[in-house]
Amino acid sequence: MGNHAAARPGRTGRQLDGVVDVLVAVAPDPELDAEAGERTARQLRAEIAELDIESVRAVAAGPAPDGAKGADAVTVGAIVVAVSASGGLLTTLVGTVRDWLSRSAARHRVSLTIDGDTIDLERATADERRELIEAYIRRHTGD
Repeated sequence: MGNHAAARPGRTGRQLDGVVDVLVAVAPDPELDAEAGERTARQLRAEIAELDIESVRAVAAGPAPDGAKGADAVTVGAIVVAVSASGGLLTTLVGTVRDWLSRSAARHRVSLTIDGDTIDLERATADERRELIEAYIRRHTGD
C-alpha cells in the first residue's frame, strides 16, 4: 500500500495477479475555491488509503491549458487505486466513496473508471446510487 508513483489515466483496468486499477476522479463542488477543492480531494484520498488496498497513485497531471489559473479540478483529484478483484475490496472502495459523498453537503462529483467503464456518482438519489453501484460492481467482480 502507499505506492505514490504517477500513473497515466488510460492504464486503468489492468488485471495482474487479480489486481484491478480503478481511476477515481474527484470534481469538487464548483462553488469551492481551488485550495478547498484540493483539500476535499485529499480527504477522500486519505480515506481510501486507509483501506486494505494494493496501492494509491496520483495521476500525472498534464500541462495546464493556455490561460488556466490552476490545475484542473478533476486532475487534482484523480488517483489510481489498485484493488484485489476478489474479496469484496471493490465493493469496499465504492462504499467508501459513497459514504464520503453522503457526508458532504457540497456538490462534489466522483467518477470511478475500470477498463473504460465509468460510473459517475453525482446527482443520483441514494436508491438510484445504490442500484448503479451494485450493477457496476457485478460487472467487474462477476458477483
